[in-house]
Amino acid sequence: MATEAAPAPLVPPVPLPSQPSPVAPSSLYVGDLERDVTDAQLYEVFNQIGPVTTIRVCRDAVTRRSLGYAYVNYNDALDTSAADRAREVLNYHPINGKPIRIMWAHKDPSFRKSGVGNIFIKNLHPSIDNKSLHDTFSTFGRILSCKVATDASGASRGYGFIHFESDESAKTAIEKVNGMMIEDRIVTVCPFKSRNERPQLKEMFTNVYLKHLAPDVTDDKLQKVAEEYGKVTSCKIMRENNADLKSPSKGFGFVNFESPESAQKAVDNLPNRDELAAKDKKLFVARAQKKAERQAKLKARFDELRQERNAKFQGMNLYIKNLADEVDDDKLREEFSQFGTITSSIVMKDDHSKKSRGFGFVCYSSPDEATRAVTQMNRQMFMGKPLYVALAQRKEVRKAQLEQQAQARNQMVQRQAAGMAPGFHGAMGPYPPFPSPMGPMSGRGMGPNFPYGFPPYGMPPRMPGGRGGFPAAFANPAMMGGMMGAPPMRGGRSGRGRGMGPMGPMGPMGVPMDFPHVGPTGFAGGGRGRGRGMGRGGGGNRNPQPPPPPPSQTAPPAAPPAPPAPVPTPADIASQPLNPTVLASASPDEQKQMIGERLFPLVSKLQPKLAGKITGMLLEMDNAELLMLLDDNKSLQAKVEEAIAVLEQHNAIPENLG
Repeated sequence: MATEAAPAPLVPPVPLPSQPSPVAPSSLYVGDLERDVTDAQLYEVFNQIGPVTTIRVCRDAVTRRSLGYAYVNYNDALDTSAADRAREVLNYHPINGKPIRIMWAHKDPSFRKSGVGNIFIKNLHPSIDNKSLHDTFSTFGRILSCKVATDASGASRGYGFIHFESDESAKTAIEKVNGMMIEDRIVTVCPFKSRNERPQLKEMFTNVYLKHLAPDVTDDKLQKVAEEYGKVTSCKIMRENNADLKSPSKGFGFVNFESPESAQKAVDNLPNRDELAAKDKKLFVARAQKKAERQAKLKARFDELRQERNAKFQGMNLYIKNLADEVDDDKLREEFSQFGTITSSIVMKDDHSKKSRGFGFVCYSSPDEATRAVTQMNRQMFMGKPLYVALAQRKEVRKAQLEQQAQARNQMVQRQAAGMAPGFHGAMGPYPPFPSPMGPMSGRGMGPNFPYGFPPYGMPPRMPGGRGGFPAAFANPAMMGGMMGAPPMRGGRSGRGRGMGPMGPMGPMGVPMDFPHVGPTGFAGGGRGRGRGMGRGGGGNRNPQPPPPPPSQTAPPAAPPAPPAPVPTPADIASQPLNPTVLASASPDEQKQMIGERLFPLVSKLQPKLAGKITGMLLEMDNAELLMLLDDNKSLQAKVEEAIAVLEQHNAIPENLG
């Protein structure tokens, strides 16, 4: 006989471990920012209300200029009402003299574009601003956003928008305020409609502008002709002296009609009235516009044309500077025509003196032709002056790049001042990661560009000399002795980093520096060198590592590190193709690095023990000649022999290698 199984005892539920609640930031949109407002300024203001997690001023991706708005995130886990208090307290608070406008940041744009609770108000008095409009309509409900439209100068355009939290508040505001008088003006309030929802009506105007009028046309004659198209309320031809009707006409005037229909009829028919037009000109008739409106339309039109032109000639237009005074458009075209078909060439001239301003532009028919011209003509001598050739850039793009370079230099100087400058001690790769604090060296005493801010190893700063050769400083031993306050260079053993005399190699600002062993490309990269920079009695390593701790204090072994990513060897890099097109897409520093990585293996086959020193000397040559050396082994061998001769002449070859 089957027996029933006893019911299982009830097991009380095991409570799960409590988990910390996720941080839910409240995001605010902050608009109408003054262009110079920074993240730090906003943080000082908003952090007084509650705990701020992040602040970001939105900026243009190219120019890095502020777009006039920002986002502020509060931490709801620490203060749930901080964002609400910020909207109440800081809305329309002035920062840098301009009131800001705060609203909730909605990631989903459908809420803003739905139009629910959004109303439009027009015929506002010029004295009404965002705050006064907000105070007027806040009695009807909670306002999410309130804005009075302004022009470029900040003056009111006479209309605005108010976004209520609920649609009922918006309907109440329309019923109560529409047709009411605010600041001696009857305002119109209605639901907001997007541009696509508005009826497509013709422009309504009554004032007409005319130009190219004949000098003998008088106000009476113009009014008599204009009245054929409708009733005229006023008619005026502008003169040199408007108070004197006999003063010479300026050739333009205005006619105001009583109805928009008459004005539109005049615009359509008056251009055909030849009796009003000046000789050999057609009468121009259009709606009269305010100066600000006309300038805005012209600016938008010119901006559109400029963008189309920039897009069309992207990568084909070259900027050339350091031109001789004798160079004109024809000579510039003739010099650059060897690289391809030139569509236009111009040397910029002064408006008054008509003399050359020293720079110009050349536009090719294809980007490949422009790339060849940049690669081969940059730093070439033309009529006694070295040219600077690069792809033409818009002013704002060029300014942004210069600002970024200046910022990088400042950061590097700050790191050096704090004793943390990377790239000078330790193996940080074949090249220092930051440019020299002195920037690109040029002019008296220094070569056109040391790629990494200081000369390659064993090589003094470049003095003015012949193009394509070696530094002129090698031709004068006395000049080498006075270089940067150091005595003449003496020989040193390879791998021991002996410098330019008792003080060793001199770094930026005249500070002696120790460099690691010359790496595979002839630059600092680590190795077995001891960095003796103090002459024969050298000081050894200036940054000795502390001894390891005793066994009792040794930390427990950590987890094994992940295997490093494979790094391409010099042989792999040298096998990759290198052409002018690839070089043109890189910066000058990167160009030297790319060439050096391919040049070092070739030099090491000819002079293994001096490859680093000779490669550094060769990299002072122009890129076009260096590309020829990569393809022509005989020319490379000749340059290597020339470099050895220069080093032997000044006792710069390490011992047992002469």
